[in-house]
Amino acid sequence: MATDLHELLRSLRVWDQEVTSLPSFDPSAAPATPLELFTVWFAQAVAAGQTEPHTMSLATADAEGRPDVRTVMLHGADADGWAFASHAHSRKGGHLSARPYAALGFYWPVLGRQVRVRGPVTAAPSEDGQADLHARSTGALAAALTGRQSEVLGSLEELARASEESWERAQREPAVPVPSWTLYRLAPEEVEFFQGDERRRHVRVNYRLVEGGWTQELLWP
Repeated sequence: MATDLHELLRSLRVWDQEVTSLPSFDPSAAPATPLELFTVWFAQAVAAGQTEPHTMSLATADAEGRPDVRTVMLHGADADGWAFASHAHSRKGGHLSARPYAALGFYWPVLGRQVRVRGPVTAAPSEDGQADLHARSTGALAAALTGRQSEVLGSLEELARASEESWERAQREPAVPVPSWTLYRLAPEEVEFFQGDERRRHVRVNYRLVEGGWTQELLWP
């Protein structure tokens, strides 16, 4: 089985020309703030047909400093930071309570681009979290009502029963609050933009927050 996996890995290539276009990126023309460039790159990823460009890797660490990572959805990015949501009692919620610092990773292979963001994380006011939740779909509300995220599940039948009850309540009470649902905001201290190059001369621009604003630097690929 290991040999099969290795053979499969060797057969794969990145940035297939049939599905990937590697645009040029001139760092000297980069805007003054990372949010401006992220907004442009995100729109370009959408226009290029990138599947689920709003999904991102979220890396946290537990109280002992052991890292963990998972894929979550971006709920917004503005002057307050990059936003995502979860239950406060979830594993990621527990990590952020103990160590309120995280990193985000976006990968848009249709353009050969990555964006990495890291900084301190704060929980938004409860009313912001509830407003964010109720602006989403009935399914999102039902999932939030099901709760118990990251707890041990006894069986799939137990999940099915709880999910059905939550769907019925979400449809019956579309404004029902879910107190544990929390909107988190990561305030960026560092944001890196990576543009892939077919000759591996990748362009990496790193924004760092310093006293007085943002500074930019190039990184070796």
